[in-house]
Amino acid sequence: MQVPGYLAQQEALKAKGIAAVYVYCVNDGAVMTGWAKDQGVEGSIVTFLADTTCAFTRAVGMVLDHPGPMEVLGGNLSKRFAIYADDGVIKHFAVSEGPDDPAGDSDPSASCVDAMLEAI
Repeated sequence: MQVPGYLAQQEALKAKGIAAVYVYCVNDGAVMTGWAKDQGVEGSIVTFLADTTCAFTRAVGMVLDHPGPMEVLGGNLSKRFAIYADDGVIKHFAVSEGPDDPAGDSDPSASCVDAMLEAI
C-alpha cells in the first residue's frame, strides 16, 4: 500500500521538491533488495534500505515493542512511520498506529503518500 503510492505519486513529490524517498525496514539487505525488485523501484526516486541492527529505529524512537506484533513477528520491529526532512531538519513526523493497532495495519494513512504530500 505505501510503496506503490509513493511510486505512483513521484511527479507530485518532485513538484514539491522531493528528490528521494527512502523506505527501510529492520531487516537484512538481501530481503530489502528482493522487496525493492518486487516493488519495481529501480529507476525511481524510491530507495530501499536495511536497518539490520535496529540502530536507526532506536535512534528515532520507533521500535515497535507492543507484545501483540512481537508475538507474531518476533523482536526488533519498527513502527510504521514517515518523516519529511529538509536539509537534515525534520519538518513532519507521522506515525501510523492506534490504540488497538500498534503496527498501523488497519489505518496506515498517516504515513502514506497522500498525507505526506499534504504535510509538505
